[in-house]
Amino acid sequence: MYSQRVLTIAPEVEVLARFGRALSDPIRCQLLLALRKAPAYPSDLAETIGVSRTRLSNHLACLRDCGLVVAVPDGRRTRYELADERLGHALDDLRTAVVAVETDRTCTDADAKGCC
Repeated sequence: MYSQRVLTIAPEVEVLARFGRALSDPIRCQLLLALRKAPAYPSDLAETIGVSRTRLSNHLACLRDCGLVVAVPDGRRTRYELADERLGHALDDLRTAVVAVETDRTCTDADAKGCC
C-alpha cells in the first residue's frame, strides 16, 4: 500500500529560500532552463547538459525537494517537468533582471570576490 503525501503551502520566505538554493548551482539552473522549454526524460537532460546520470539524479532530487520540479510516471520511464508553469515565467523574469544588473555593477571587486 502506498502512503499518501500531504502537500502544504510553504511560507513566502521559505519559497524564496528554496528557489535561491535551486538557483545557486549552475547545473540546476541549466535543468530549470531546459525544463522551462519542455518536459524531458533524465537521459535526455543528462545528454543536453553534459553530466552523468548519477550527478543529474542528485540535482533533480534537489529540485524535487525544493518543490520546483515534479517527476511524472510515463509507462516504464519518468518524465520531469516544472511543478508550476509560472516558474517558467519567473525564470524568464529573473534572467532579464540579472542582465539588467550585470550591466550596472556597483561592486568594483566583484570579479575578485566572486560576488555580485
